[in-house]
Amino acid sequence: MKTRVGIIGATGYGGGELLRLLLRHAQTEVVFATTRTESGKPVGAVHRNLDVLTDLTFSAPGEDELVAGTDVIFGALPHGASAATLTPLVERGARVIDLSGDFRLRDAIAYKRHYKKDHPHPHMLGRATYGCPESHREALRATRFVAAPGCFATAINLALLPVAAAGLLNACAVHVTGMTGSSGSGADASEGTHHPTRAGTLRAYKVLDHQHVPEIMQLLGDAGTAPNTIHFTPISAPIVRGILVIATTVLAQPATTETLTSMYQAYYRDAPFVKVLTSREPECATVATTNFAEVRVRANGGLLHVTTSLDNLVKGGAGQAVQCMNLMMGFPESAGLDWPGTWP
Repeated sequence: MKTRVGIIGATGYGGGELLRLLLRHAQTEVVFATTRTESGKPVGAVHRNLDVLTDLTFSAPGEDELVAGTDVIFGALPHGASAATLTPLVERGARVIDLSGDFRLRDAIAYKRHYKKDHPHPHMLGRATYGCPESHREALRATRFVAAPGCFATAINLALLPVAAAGLLNACAVHVTGMTGSSGSGADASEGTHHPTRAGTLRAYKVLDHQHVPEIMQLLGDAGTAPNTIHFTPISAPIVRGILVIATTVLAQPATTETLTSMYQAYYRDAPFVKVLTSREPECATVATTNFAEVRVRANGGLLHVTTSLDNLVKGGAGQAVQCMNLMMGFPESAGLDWPGTWP
């Protein structure tokens, strides 16, 4: 019998990617794709890539129907709305995987500072398992409630987790520059995502104040050592999909590129979707539409330099959430996710 899946907020880009992945997943059946605005409309009418691949229609089931009719519920709602909708489902014992930022942090004050609003259910903070399979694999196998990481957070986590676990991050700052595609801002058009104002330029935004920084600091501290701060400059790039981040910091002790590369290869030995590169640079085109991430590490004396690339909607979003579901439900970790990208 297949695992019955419901997706709350299925009309956005995150919901569409969940549908794309789960409709073709051998162990799952999508039974609900919920929406408040498109109920009754065929899924393929909104997500045109899924037209004729499914006869599923958007619906608006009640809480009782969702809990009784599903084995796993994915939340693909905006910050704030997600916590209000998913908290009653979690409290009723449903398995829930949330793609928003509402359950990633453990501190309500930090949530308010970075998400610019009070958390609607602060008692829920700290209850979810952070959905980073590369560091929380065993915890994900045992949990019923997952907070999937943010897209930039995923890329920066993968860049820094091995050195954090080895105790090589010292108290000085980590400097990160990251570029992202327009799909990371969601399906609703805005000045930052409108193509004529985004194409042909690079623009920094939320400089030193991005909401993903506290979850990265939290994870690195849990892994072993966290830096004093992360100075993060995100940049909107004129592409649709993809994230490229470059992280630099001074190591707690000098290391060679060869030593660090071996450390990263060992850390990610059992991570099916992390490629540690040695002969070329990470780039967005080679991971687009896939759940793979590329990492390359270098050292110059005491200086660490790491570049990471991934698809913001897949490994940075829906794909990683499905990877968490695979672990939660006892499926092979790579089930439904192990196809390669295209080239060129």
